[in-house]
Amino acid sequence: MYVCRSIAAIRDAVAGFRATGHSVGLVTTMGALHAGHMSLIAAARRDHGRVVATIFVNPTQFGDPKDLETYPRTEEADLAMLEAAGCDAVLIPRADEIYPEGDETIVETRDLAVRLHGALRPGHFRGVATVVTKLFNITRPDAAYFGEKDYQQLQVIRRMARDLHMNIDIQGVPTLREADGLAMSSRNVRLTPEDRIAALCLNRALDRAERVATEGGSASAIEDAIRATIADEPRARLTGLDIVAPQSLAPLRQTPDAPLSEPIAIMISAQFGEVLLIDQREITP
Repeated sequence: MYVCRSIAAIRDAVAGFRATGHSVGLVTTMGALHAGHMSLIAAARRDHGRVVATIFVNPTQFGDPKDLETYPRTEEADLAMLEAAGCDAVLIPRADEIYPEGDETIVETRDLAVRLHGALRPGHFRGVATVVTKLFNITRPDAAYFGEKDYQQLQVIRRMARDLHMNIDIQGVPTLREADGLAMSSRNVRLTPEDRIAALCLNRALDRAERVATEGGSASAIEDAIRATIADEPRARLTGLDIVAPQSLAPLRQTPDAPLSEPIAIMISAQFGEVLLIDQREITP
């Protein structure tokens, strides 16, 4: 596995892959890797001759400087996992190369970036779209793989790639969960033991929402069920709950109190101590 610490080095590696006739799948990460990331690598490996990963803790998508400072960094373990999973090259760039002095260009989806979770985290999706565009331009993949857990992020990147004619296939990969149902996340390692147990309420809330939907419940009933489940956990503070149309994230067309008649996407965010966690689920009635 090539470990590249400059843009020039990863471009040379990708050029070598292309010269031997291989297609390239990309997985962008911020490190602190886990089995969920490895499922992205596996999906890219399934579809392409060569797989490239990036590890970059992107400063422009953090609203709270403390969150950036405390974000876990486990480079040695990350590299071992990537190599074992069959990754062919990894880019670990310096921030001053990704954002050179005088850098002033941003990329933003005007609507998707400021709605829903974006309204709670101003500038977050602008930072995501900008850095992902840079990483796409640096590595020039045929396809890129993102987890569905970050549901709004996935839709932002899909819209961005479409609008800017990037000719990159954006693939969503289902959320991978721990044995007890908690969605895998690099942030999970920051949870206290008590908050780790409390965080299971996110998956319980989504399970309950799915039961309500399959029993003919309305969007309002689904929302009430989620809020009640989170409220039952004293260590959780619900910070965001959105029930929208899948992919477009548009408001539902049906009235809130009518039995559910169209697919929905649910996105939840909740605070556990100093750690913000998110989860999601698509439900078809």
